[in-house]
Amino acid sequence: MVDASVAKQLVQAIIDNLPTPVPGRRPVHTIGVGVKGEFVASDVARTYCIAEHFNGQTIPVSARFSNGLGGLEQHDGWSDVRGMAVRFHLPDGTGSDLITTTLGEFFVRNVADFFEFSKVAKLQPYRRRHWLLKIADYLRLKVPPRNPYPNETENVNAGALRYADRHRFSQLGIFQVGPIGAPESYVRASYHAVHTFWVTAPGDIRRPVRFSWQPVAGVRNIGAEDVSRDKYLFKEIEDRLKGWPARFMLMMTIGEAGDALDDPTKPWPSTRIRIAMGTLTLTEVPKDQEAAGERISFNPCRLAPGIEVSNDPILEARRCAYEVSREMRGGCPFTWRPDNANPR
Repeated sequence: MVDASVAKQLVQAIIDNLPTPVPGRRPVHTIGVGVKGEFVASDVARTYCIAEHFNGQTIPVSARFSNGLGGLEQHDGWSDVRGMAVRFHLPDGTGSDLITTTLGEFFVRNVADFFEFSKVAKLQPYRRRHWLLKIADYLRLKVPPRNPYPNETENVNAGALRYADRHRFSQLGIFQVGPIGAPESYVRASYHAVHTFWVTAPGDIRRPVRFSWQPVAGVRNIGAEDVSRDKYLFKEIEDRLKGWPARFMLMMTIGEAGDALDDPTKPWPSTRIRIAMGTLTLTEVPKDQEAAGERISFNPCRLAPGIEVSNDPILEARRCAYEVSREMRGGCPFTWRPDNANPR
């Protein structure tokens, strides 16, 4: 288990690299919008997992969509990792969380890697790179930095690419960030949990799995010429849900022998079996955004009985770091139930 002091160091490393402090707010994924909806499991879901939200009844849901950048500047049109945090409100008053991003794989394997990455990927002045230098990068099989956006004076891209050049395990996650783009809508993007979880089926059959949300409307980004659009995602989802609900399918990929179970930097083969576990229907953007998203303390290890964490060290570190962040900003409490070793 990650020591509390280490968790505080993890959060502080993130805060130290923000353009400006954000007291009382999340240090990353600071800009976000809360949405209400409901989840209904598929007919086959209960045969793969005994967790209560997979038994077929309608489960109320709170979701928070967010931009990955830390700080209070809202740059919706910039290429950025987006987040989708979901809480399933279970009938007994507890909750089960699923935290996902548009990044398919993570960029570090453990806490030591993260501290090394945070030392290298520092904010620094970001200038337009000459096209000849970009060609030289491609010839050396290196990904060149993109040109800065309007009014963008510094970011961590150069340091992150230097880290990737020296650490093969980080390359897939870091290189995905560059071309990830900006979604037309928060509900026109795919979101991935990146970590492995264990699910229990009837008969005490346990399987390693990975979860993702797939938008029913399909994935679509804005055009490259629209990158200067700073604020459109909040209004877009509010207007969209006034006219019609938005839906996601919850997909569960089942791991097999030889798959990485404790390393979020390694993808699983695309041939793995995927199960449609249910449909999330989003219906409204509540006016009280404090209650709908900002005060909710999501945690990837808050899980219903029937779903367990793996031995992924990054997943364990996130459990503790999210709690430190929650305490700093005064979010809803996080407690631990010793009867099933799952936080609620």
